[in-house]
Amino acid sequence: MQLSATPYEERLTAPRSWWLISLLAGISMALILLPFGTLPMLGGLAGGTAVAAVVASSYGSVRIRVVGGSLIAGEAKIPVTALGEAEVLDAEEARAWRTYKADPRCFMLLRAYIPGALRVEITDPEDPTPYVFLSTREPERLAEALRAAQAAA
Repeated sequence: MQLSATPYEERLTAPRSWWLISLLAGISMALILLPFGTLPMLGGLAGGTAVAAVVASSYGSVRIRVVGGSLIAGEAKIPVTALGEAEVLDAEEARAWRTYKADPRCFMLLRAYIPGALRVEITDPEDPTPYVFLSTREPERLAEALRAAQAAA
């Protein structure tokens, strides 16, 4: 069954402070090129800011979606029929699952600037991945969307 509406979609955008850091990187480049004159300095400001902004934008462009009976997290596409129970993690529990509780075989979509997370069991016996760990700003809503998609499948 193909659903027409996307029940869940989230973009893990970079925090606002990263855009300020992009500007500071441009200013740093401008200061490096200051001895060569005004025009190279302005080029360094524009170029350095642009490069840093592209890096921040690309890192924060990853999406998590539940659509068409699948969980799409970054480059991973997992049918909801292969997913088990979803566990909502608060900031402290998410940190534990990112570090000492982590299984090296799991799929992780991490963004350190997002404190909350969702851990979803993989029930497919042919998949060696035990679970999916997703950084998300709305773990309860994502878990509900997965439950709704599993019920519809």
